[in-house]
Amino acid sequence: MAFPERFSNLPEYAFPRLRALLADITPGLSAGESPVVLTIGEPRHPMPDFVADVMADSIGELAKYPINEGTPELLAAIGGWLGRRYDLNVAPDRLMVLNGTREGLFNAALALCPEVKNGRRPAILIPNPFYQVYAVAAAAVQADPIFVPATPDTGNLPDYAALDPALLDRVALAYVCSPANPQGAVAGCDYLERLVALAERHDFLILADECYSEIWRDTPPPGALKVATDMGLPDRVVMFNSLSKRSNLPGLRSGFAAGGVAQIRELRRLRSYAGAPLSLPVQRVSERAWADEAHVDASRALYQQKYRIADRVLGNVPGYRPVEGGFFLWLPVDDGEAAARKLWARAGIQVLPGAYLSRDVDGHNPGQGFVRVALVADADQTEAALTRLRAVLYDDNAEG
Repeated sequence: MAFPERFSNLPEYAFPRLRALLADITPGLSAGESPVVLTIGEPRHPMPDFVADVMADSIGELAKYPINEGTPELLAAIGGWLGRRYDLNVAPDRLMVLNGTREGLFNAALALCPEVKNGRRPAILIPNPFYQVYAVAAAAVQADPIFVPATPDTGNLPDYAALDPALLDRVALAYVCSPANPQGAVAGCDYLERLVALAERHDFLILADECYSEIWRDTPPPGALKVATDMGLPDRVVMFNSLSKRSNLPGLRSGFAAGGVAQIRELRRLRSYAGAPLSLPVQRVSERAWADEAHVDASRALYQQKYRIADRVLGNVPGYRPVEGGFFLWLPVDDGEAAARKLWARAGIQVLPGAYLSRDVDGHNPGQGFVRVALVADADQTEAALTRLRAVLYDDNAEG
């Protein structure tokens, strides 16, 4: 059986492509060295020390069906965090618990994208490069994906306002990620205010992917829902966040969506048929994690230490941009695939070609001249790996 035609133009996912790219190479390692994998954004900092105890104390609740939208206690904990972090008062009917943000970012398109916008096929705005679920969601609802460059020339954020107004009039949804994956750029209040105003003018909904919001260099990134609420337009944004990066719990698969009552109602309705609620022990751990900031502060300090390492090792590389938030370096190279192969062959270090996170538009792929490097190892490993990376990619011009 063939896949539906609407999925036929989706490229292979990034990590199988990387395995194929490197399959014929023996990694270059000295005696006693091990390969260093800096490709996947999987946090490796310690998870909170209360996780095991809370899980054990609630293990008997595996005998119960969990609440689909989230327990009252968990929704209250998330609401409390939104109040402390953004000074937002978000009632439980404006919240829904998720199996990580990927579920919500995909299902939001299914639940909230109309079949027709102003008499025409709807469009969905996607930054380019981007988290690949955005494109799959657009394909699933048969909307036109509009890949908008997010490059150094635009501050590594998409300039949606520069699009043709006629196109904007048929936009139904616009994805934005801040801090951005993979570039680490942060959308400031001015950027978000302009985006919310644009959404109001052209009547579309912003899907704000903020799962890296608690990993930042100097200042907490502003939130899109907070900005929209201050503008009197809270229903223009649905925001998504999770415990994966914030609390180093990617395997917990626990996140949430927050937005207007009508949008959350539709997301809950779809999930009641097609979603899988979080088990009650997972919800109990999540409740505790959203209520605790000490473990988040400790983890952030480790990332900030690695920002300083990256600045010291790579700061004078032409085109290097210090990370504002998140835990990826977006490093300039002549060709991402060639750089990945060279680095694996010479130093046994795996990085991800930037083109695997982008789409060709008018013959140009904005990720072609970059590699993504995840700052997930500890400080010593990070410094050693970045020093070797610099020697291979920037200090050694020999072919390989």
